[in-house]
Amino acid sequence: MHAAGLATMAYYYFDFRDVKKQDCYGLLSSLISQLSADSDACYNILSKLFSAHIRGTRKPDIDALKECMTDMLSLPGQGPIYIVVDGLDECPNSSGTPSARREVMELIKGFVGLKLRNVYLCVASRPEIDIRMLLESLEPLQVSLDDEMGQKADITAYIECTVRSYSMPEWTEKDQGLVIHTLSQKANGM
Repeated sequence: MHAAGLATMAYYYFDFRDVKKQDCYGLLSSLISQLSADSDACYNILSKLFSAHIRGTRKPDIDALKECMTDMLSLPGQGPIYIVVDGLDECPNSSGTPSARREVMELIKGFVGLKLRNVYLCVASRPEIDIRMLLESLEPLQVSLDDEMGQKADITAYIECTVRSYSMPEWTEKDQGLVIHTLSQKANGM
């Protein structure tokens, strides 16, 4: 559907290695950019935000980004919009009121609360308690991959490929096998 122009898709990964990709601002900036690249109507909304902030010389605050995103999602006559948010658990849950993770979870809750029939949201995360509690309150369709054989097999195949490609020349076949086995057993779904 996306390739045929019948649907819009945006994807975001909270990256623990990049501080700019660990909060609401990073999430919204990326999603807004992706949606505006796929839709002229969304582009027009982003253009208004750009103009309202002196043609980009002033950085919009988080509330302006939230409003822009809400306007994009709420456009009438819009085809399906699929949003994938991966690695929510990588968003810091540090002390502070509220934490970056809490702000993101409230944002997600707000998007779900819009009850837009054409917006589909997929949130992927390790099952940390605060994330589980929020997601369960939204009555989602849940799919746990942690204990799935296919997930474990894919992780093991990746580890094996990596170890065999980059292992130390002095490692014996037995050493490589031990590393592959140990990492596979302790991968814990990741």
